[in-house]
Amino acid sequence: MLFNSIDFAIFLPIVFILYWFVTNKNLKLQNFLIVGASYFFYAWWDWRFLSLILFSTIVDYSVGIALSNTENKTKRKLLLFTSVFVNLGFLGFFKYFNFFLENFTAAFSLLGTEIEANSLSIILPVGISFYTFQTLSYSIDVYKKKLVPTRDFIAFSAFVSFFPQLVAGPIERATNLLPQFYKKREFDYDRAVEGMRQILWGLFKKVVIADNCARYANSIFNHSTEHSGSTLALGAVFFAFQIYGDFSGYSDIAIGTSRLFGFDLKRNFAFPYFSRDIAEFWRRWHISLSTWFRDYLYIPLGGSRGGTWMKVRNTFIIFIVSGFWHGANWTFIVWGALNAIYFLPLLLAKKNRNHIEIVAKGKWFPRPKELILMLFTFGLTIFAWIFFRAENMTHALQYIFDIFKNPNSYLSIDVYWKYRTILILIAFLNLIEWLGRENKFALELNHTPKLFRWSLYLIVGILIFTNGRFNKTEFIYFAF
Repeated sequence: MLFNSIDFAIFLPIVFILYWFVTNKNLKLQNFLIVGASYFFYAWWDWRFLSLILFSTIVDYSVGIALSNTENKTKRKLLLFTSVFVNLGFLGFFKYFNFFLENFTAAFSLLGTEIEANSLSIILPVGISFYTFQTLSYSIDVYKKKLVPTRDFIAFSAFVSFFPQLVAGPIERATNLLPQFYKKREFDYDRAVEGMRQILWGLFKKVVIADNCARYANSIFNHSTEHSGSTLALGAVFFAFQIYGDFSGYSDIAIGTSRLFGFDLKRNFAFPYFSRDIAEFWRRWHISLSTWFRDYLYIPLGGSRGGTWMKVRNTFIIFIVSGFWHGANWTFIVWGALNAIYFLPLLLAKKNRNHIEIVAKGKWFPRPKELILMLFTFGLTIFAWIFFRAENMTHALQYIFDIFKNPNSYLSIDVYWKYRTILILIAFLNLIEWLGRENKFALELNHTPKLFRWSLYLIVGILIFTNGRFNKTEFIYFAF
């Protein structure tokens, strides 16, 4: 079920009414309703893969109980291995089987040996990259004794399958979300209003920004040899805002929806395109995944505590794994490696934490140096996004070459005039996000005059109905 569909517009109020007016006096019943609603939400896409979610839930719940019943190191390691093997085994089979098979046969072909191997027609279960990491972190935290395992199977099932963030995050930690299922929830009007604001802004970013950018980005990337360098550069910009509007829009809707039910999910985006260096960008982009890899991969490997070689090694590992997490294609691996190359000079020079606070805090405008740094960082990000979007490495390299083959095309005003509507919408997005950059999301704006806030809500609503694309376009991260 898509957030940007009439199905969800019917589903959400029904669940909301049942949750607050029918099951509100019984916590266990409320949690059971969440599980049932979440499974229904997922089954709307393909009911056959519910068994994967249920199996992962049973395995990690059982592993948690078993870990609490033994102090034997060998048994504890075996139990953790079971959780890792099941979760990453499912992920590896559905997402990477054909990739490894194709590269394995290609490697032998280079050595002069032909191997006959048929790839499988595998459907990638939506959300598998998200909920497997979520359940896996639970087992790891219980193993490390950072978390007391739950014996409430319904609460744990609700944690694993919670429908607002089930298929595209944020990737929640059990330490944050699971305890919220133990506590009685009281309806909070102010929290619900805040949730509706965030849903509104997330919907704007998805159906107005992302889906309109997608129309142009897809056309330009799919026929890249037919376009001028300036159009190709615009295509990369459109994809940058497509993926941002799409993914951060999903996160906004997920977090806002959770607030309607009395839950607080972790923030997943913090205005990343206002970053002044790539380290700041990665502290603000897909925060739940970045921190997951930091805590469960980078730090266990030694983090940045060792010598230069260890710092370089660990940086490349975490970024390449992050790229590979996104998909079984060499373009994603190169995208990750490129971000590692961007990040390393900052780490080695110990400047990776120079920009912790949001840019120009308490001011209307950034300083000239800050503006230049933001534009430079955005340019680096756009360049990397070309590899992320391209069909393959050949396409990516040809696309980059073609951007620079005709410099005169950048002087043609006709190119920019052709895309004037979407460029104005992107400018509006950036304006509102700049004004709200010190808040948790752009439309929070609690301390602005009421007339301004309601005028802004009205404008956003009008733009959604006049420029939104309601053709049930899936979110990009459903494919990851």
